[in-house]
Amino acid sequence: MRRGVIGVLVLSTALVATLALPAQARGFHQYPLPAPEAFPVDITTGPDGNVWITETPVGRVAKITPTGTVTGYAVQPGVQYLTPGPDGKLWFTLYTSTSQIGRITTSGQATYLNVPTPNSYPADISVGPDGAMWFTESNTNKIARVTTTGSLTEYVVPTAASLPWGIVTGPDGALWFTEYFGNKIGRLTTAGTFTEYPLPNQASSPYLITVGPDQNLWFTERDGNRIGRITTGGAITEYAVPSAGAQPRGINAAGSNLYFAEPNANRIGRITLSGQITEITLPTDGATPQDITPGPGGTSLWFTEYFANAIGRIDP
Repeated sequence: MRRGVIGVLVLSTALVATLALPAQARGFHQYPLPAPEAFPVDITTGPDGNVWITETPVGRVAKITPTGTVTGYAVQPGVQYLTPGPDGKLWFTLYTSTSQIGRITTSGQATYLNVPTPNSYPADISVGPDGAMWFTESNTNKIARVTTTGSLTEYVVPTAASLPWGIVTGPDGALWFTEYFGNKIGRLTTAGTFTEYPLPNQASSPYLITVGPDQNLWFTERDGNRIGRITTGGAITEYAVPSAGAQPRGINAAGSNLYFAEPNANRIGRITLSGQITEITLPTDGATPQDITPGPGGTSLWFTEYFANAIGRIDP
């Protein structure tokens, strides 16, 4: 059974602030990538205690040790997002017409699984509450589930042409995902039941989504230039990013706050659970951060710098 539910909107306008401090005061570190024009996109901490990234245009996955040593592994072109799986490997999507996802061992051996629907263009991927991997099929408007043995099931998103993008397992044991064109946040149970929550503002373009320390879902609104929060009951709150046109993308929780990448503002943002936003300007001009993750041990934040061809680290 599929049903649509309109979420409750709570507007917040008072808890926005900016912070301007010297970059060096924040313990900024930068690790150049050895391959030219690698253009790193996604980043996560792997099961081996290293940081892993995707180099989308060159078709490579790379690991970075906590001290900054980079090792790259060739994979199929179009590698997009990656995340650790329950099998000790890292699973990744291939944003191409080949309709495949892949997984790679921590020593660099990659294998691939075919997606039944042609031209599906898989985007984000997450471990589900059932021990399977769940990912969005952006071009064919589906959410897919694949077990570690390769059994794959697809579910059609109720809103047509919604372009599902980010996905994460929520604290309620369901999958939560963004609908970039649908302008909604979706929820999918492991039994296949959808619920959709429309965002209050048109063309907000929700992008990536994560679970916050408060057990709510937090997401970026790329074109709306906001950070959104939705409870598992569907109540939505939005917070404006201070930098105009920042187009926030990747978001992740660290400690009692959430951090997000602002590619067009060349900044890293931090938002408290009460909605107060501060921003850190990166020292490298035009670095264009894409995604961010807590590093090994949780004491630092690592992020991709697309046009700087580097990985950045901040020690808060």
